[in-house]
Amino acid sequence: MSFRISGLPAEPFAELFSLSDEALAERRAMRIVADSDSGFPCRISLTDARRGQTLLLVNYEHQTANTPYRSNYAIYIREDEQQYDRTNEVPEQFRRRLLSVRGFDERGILLDADVTQGTELEPLIDRLFENKQIAYLHVHNARPGCYAARIDRA
Repeated sequence: MSFRISGLPAEPFAELFSLSDEALAERRAMRIVADSDSGFPCRISLTDARRGQTLLLVNYEHQTANTPYRSNYAIYIREDEQQYDRTNEVPEQFRRRLLSVRGFDERGILLDADVTQGTELEPLIDRLFENKQIAYLHVHNARPGCYAARIDRA
């Protein structure tokens, strides 16, 4: 089955990069410098920051449905990144991680979920989308629980 993986658009976050650390803190955000080449996944480009790169750690509402499943959590973003938006391609960032994939209906109600290694993501996407009631999928990094991306039928 064809699928489309989308990172977050950069525009809603652009102004944050010019804010002071104090102003960021007022918005529940902070500036971080990556201290390794893994563990700092940008949710815009779906690439990992390299050691020494600056990111923002922000609280992001990834599930905006007005249901009990409404949800927000911490995510990393990097400045001047392009939004990942590809069909039938899985970002390398996902291949190296244990992923939690959650299937929601059009109202934002969770219908199914499972965990998989990133190297096995496509079979899980196919299985979840076999349920015609599932409108979209959310991918999370399973261990820290942070939102990673959205998957739609292509």
